[in-house]
Amino acid sequence: MANCKEAEAQLSEIELLLSMFPNKEELLLNDELALAELRDFCEGKAFTTPSSRVHYTIQLKLETEADDVVVASISFTYPLRYPSVIPEIIVRSPAIGRTQQTQLQTALNTFLNDSCHGDVCALTALDWIKDNAPSFIIKKPLTSDSSIPETTLSCTFTRLWIYSHHIYNKHKRKDILDWSKELELTGFSMPGKPGIVCVEGPQGTCEEFWARLRRLSWQRIFICHREDITLMENGEEDMKECRRFSNFEEAIFDVSGKRSQHMDLGQLYTFLNERGCGDVFRLYFKIGEK
Repeated sequence: MANCKEAEAQLSEIELLLSMFPNKEELLLNDELALAELRDFCEGKAFTTPSSRVHYTIQLKLETEADDVVVASISFTYPLRYPSVIPEIIVRSPAIGRTQQTQLQTALNTFLNDSCHGDVCALTALDWIKDNAPSFIIKKPLTSDSSIPETTLSCTFTRLWIYSHHIYNKHKRKDILDWSKELELTGFSMPGKPGIVCVEGPQGTCEEFWARLRRLSWQRIFICHREDITLMENGEEDMKECRRFSNFEEAIFDVSGKRSQHMDLGQLYTFLNERGCGDVFRLYFKIGEK
């Protein structure tokens, strides 16, 4: 982080957003430690610049041309020098296909590069997404019975990207595999330094997995990124469409280091990219940060 002004701008913006979206269902901090470090630095309680980046997710309601309401998950990550550097913003929704999402991201990144240098821009970006994202929503064909009963409930598909300082312990590695199988979650874990775990499935079971995992003894562990997608209840087919992984596995890549503790990150990136998750690699390792 270059100076205190950038830190203060970040803190002011996130506190404004927390006042506008007070519920976790609306705005979820993915790493509360990062916000605590930022606040301590701004208040003079810490003399070293924060080591973690602020990262949060906002659930945004989009109104379509057909007057339907679609929920999109908007992930914000602040580079350490934000707002001098534009933020990383990712938009996801089950109503936006992969091709449309790529087009939407390209348009959003162009807008950010053209309009959002040197000043905080989360609210500006949210307004842009509200105005422009509906045009990328897949239009469902009308059927003879296209109406949805008002009593229809929704469920949430969740994907958690978890970062640990390291994962070596064989008992922890076994717990991760056993719990994911028990809870019927898909994803992967990468042991070593750092340790990475991704689980995906119904929101409740993902949160149960996280609750068990965080109760173990760790040097440091936190949710690096979270994706929540609203689906129709009992929509098993929709759930399958959302999954990026077909099962849960321990992913071992070529190792290096004195204790063979470092995985080949190039292979990790390829592994993620093949599953449509390449953008998460930057969130873990801050690639391209200025």
